Amino acid sequence: VQLQASGGGLVQPGGSLTLSCVVSGSVFSIDVLGWSRQALGKERELVASITTGGETTYLDSVEGRFTISRDKVKNILYLQMLYLQSEDTAVYYCDAGALDGTRFRGQGTQVTVSS
Repeated sequence: VQLQASGGGLVQPGGSLTLSCVVSGSVFSIDVLGWSRQALGKERELVASITTGGETTYLDSVEGRFTISRDKVKNILYLQMLYLQSEDTAVYYCDAGALDGTRFRGQGTQVTVSS
């Protein structure tokens, strides 16, 4: 499984961004997709996830502001981010979990929230 994330950038506080992740390879083996992030000097944290059945989970601090979605036809994972705050500044990674427990992670995309 290969994951290619894009869509990061510089945005002002209160602004929005939508991240995309193209999923390729053994897509049929994937059970769950998600976005994680790692801010400078901090541990990586799971931001949002979505199962093949469409069940979603969110980090408490992004609940109501971020929305994870998946285009099963195009095999693209999205993360819509609204009302961005400086605390959301981080490198965002696209993650995948296979049915056999294997985990995959793509290269990150930088999101910077600053005025």
